[in-house]
Parts: sequence; structure tokens; C-alpha cells
Amino acid sequence: MMPECTIESSRRRPKGDKRARTRATLIQVAAQLVEEKGYEAVTLQEVGRRAGMSNGAIYGNFKNREDLLSAIGPTYWPQVRPQVAPRASFAEIMRAVAEALIAVMPARAQVGAGRLRGLAYTLTNDGLKANASEIAAGRYAAAVSWWREAIPDESQLPMPTEDLVRVIGVLIEGFTLQRLLTPELISDETIYAAFAALAHERPKPPGT
Repeated sequence: MMPECTIESSRRRPKGDKRARTRATLIQVAAQLVEEKGYEAVTLQEVGRRAGMSNGAIYGNFKNREDLLSAIGPTYWPQVRPQVAPRASFAEIMRAVAEALIAVMPARAQVGAGRLRGLAYTLTNDGLKANASEIAAGRYAAAVSWWREAIPDESQLPMPTEDLVRVIGVLIEGFTLQRLLTPELISDETIYAAFAALAHERPKPPGT
């Protein structure tokens, strides 16, 4: 399985890990408060009260308010996770990315409004913008490593690997936004065609 296109670490904490459970609870409570009051009104003190946790529990998991709010998006925004066979060609990987994006669109549509509210608030908050940049940089670096292992010969790619992972990420998020806004204009065929074009191929019909 190919990592998520703007890749996260594949490491996971054990299910019984108390720290992981505490962190997940704080994120869940923060997300609930955001839905109720909006990002601007959420404070760490209220998150702690609602969660029944001390300040120590909060600061043991998050550096500050921005750090906690930054964790909401990655937790609830459905990720695009292509299924890629070993030694797949670039064209095959692009096909898998398109398929995975189309498959996750219904789940993204369910939380799309919340995603957009979060992005809009991030644009107004320097701390959140810095966190977003750090998160994106880490995912891009992981994606570059994955691509260099999957296709070591960069000449098989349409552009340098560092640029490719950014282009794929922008295509995924751009298609998501436009599909949510104008689903009648962004068909599955359009998505297949865009990723096939990166591989200099004509798209194959779905299911072939």
C-alpha cells in the first residue's frame, strides 16, 4: 500500500497507550467545541474542563492552543491512500492515486465545510500557519522518500521528485475543493485524465 499522498508516518502507538488515548480525547473535545463555538472561542482551559483533564494533561500532549487546533484537521480529514502494487510503473501509481481520490470524495464531502472553516481560520493565525507549514514539509519529505524507493530512476518521472509530490498534493486538494463546490463539473473522468496526463498517457475507462 502506498502511503498517503502527502504522507504521514506509518508508526502507530499501541491501542492501550494511555498518552495516545488522552491525546485523542483532547482532539475530540476540541473539535466538538469548534463545532459549537467556532475556532476563535476555543480555549485550552475549556477543553480541559470539558475533557475532565488537568492543564498538565493538555501541555503534556500539546505545546499550546495552536498545536491542539492543528491536530484536528489531520485527525478528521479523510486521507487519500492509494493501493500500489510492488514495482508498479509511474502510470500505474497515478491511476491508483486517481482511484483513491475518487473513492474518498464522499467521506470528504461529509466534513468539507469544517475543513474549509479550519483552513480559513488558519490563514488568520500565524501560529497555525507555521504549524501547517511544518506538517506539510514533513509529509512532503516522507513522500519524496517513498517515491525515491518506488521509482529510483528520476528520469521516469515528469519532473523532479520534490516538485512531483507537491504537484500531486495540490491536485488532490484542488480537485477536492472544486468537486465539493461544483460536483457536476468535476467528473471521475476529469480526475483520471489529470493524473494520466502526468504520466503522458490517455486515461483508461474506469474498471479497466
